This record gives sequence, C-alpha cells and structure tokens, in this order.
Amino acid sequence: MKLIPPELEQITSTTLQHYNANAEPFREGTRDHDVTQNIAALLRHIEVEPPFSILDFGCGPGRDLKAFTALGHHAVGLDGAERFVAMARDESGCEVWQQDFLQLHLPAERFDGIFANASLFHVPAQELPRVLRQLHATLKPGGILFSSNPRGANQEGWTHGRYGAFHDLDAWSRHMIGAGFVELEHYYRPAGLPREQQPWLASVWRKPAA
Repeated sequence: MKLIPPELEQITSTTLQHYNANAEPFREGTRDHDVTQNIAALLRHIEVEPPFSILDFGCGPGRDLKAFTALGHHAVGLDGAERFVAMARDESGCEVWQQDFLQLHLPAERFDGIFANASLFHVPAQELPRVLRQLHATLKPGGILFSSNPRGANQEGWTHGRYGAFHDLDAWSRHMIGAGFVELEHYYRPAGLPREQQPWLASVWRKPAA
C-alpha cells in the first residue's frame, strides 16, 4: 500500500525524534563499534588519487567522520537528527549538513565516495529509488557508494520507535541497479559467523564513469 505524504512526514519526524531523544546513549553505545571492514571496502574501490571527498550519509554522532579525517580524506557528514549534527561537528570538526533523507539537497558530482553505514534502511521502499538516484547524482563519474543495512525478507515498518525497511540481497540489488549503479562486491556482517548470525548486508557499488 502506497504511503501518502503525511505518512512519510510522520515516519521522518518520529524516527528523528527517537534519535534526538536517545542521542547520548546511542553515541556511547556505538562509539566502539568496529566498522574498519566497511571503511576499507569503500576506500579500496575509489580509483582517483587521495585524498578523497567522502559523504558520510547518516553520519550520526560523527565517529566515522573522525575516522575518514584521520586517514587524510575530506569528509562531509549528513544527518537528519539535530543532536547528531551538533555532536558530529564537535567530534570531527567536519562540515555536517542537517537534511531529511526524504528531502535531500545535494550538489551534483561532488563526491568520490558515499559511506551509507546503517542509514539507508530508514528510507521507505517506495522512496528508495528516488533517494538512490539523488545519491548517484552527487557522486562523481566512477564514484563509489558503500551501504550496510540490517537485512530481512523485504518487510518494513516500525521497530522500537524507528521506521525501517529490511531488504534481502536480490531486492537491494534491484534497487541499486535501477538507480544506475554497478555492483563491485557484497558481504555479510559480523565476519566469520554462520549466516543466520550475520544480520547486516554490506555492499559496494560504482557509478559508471561513462
């Protein structure tokens, strides 16, 4: 059933309200999460000379902005939660944009890479094609998009005060290919565990150079 604009607005406002209300415990709970595998997956596929221009899409409190900066890259954050934006600016010293995922205003062909770690699953499936096209447009030709999302059986709805859409690999691939991306690799996390204990689907995609 198609979501109408007031429902989409409610999804955004309620999800952001949850993150704003829980910003401090979220920061402390995720501060030590090891996402070096994901950062490496993005960076190794970027083919221009470093430093790279990186958009951390859904940057949260700024942990990964700080990591990209420490590696010598030029990172810009984007998040919809006001408290996360303030935290990320303080934590990283980076430029951070406050934007609703469903109302993006992104510059054309600005970034070498996009790091969408645990963020795109908040986009309702009906809106995902449009959002992915916007991310495609803000990448330079040949640019790379990394995504990691909790996987599922293509269901969506509310979980603990947040809206999420949980795709399997086939459905996620259709969305990405439909937006103009070409797959480079995918894997499941955490590494080294049986598949049923790997709730995260990570994938890496290229915007064709021509």
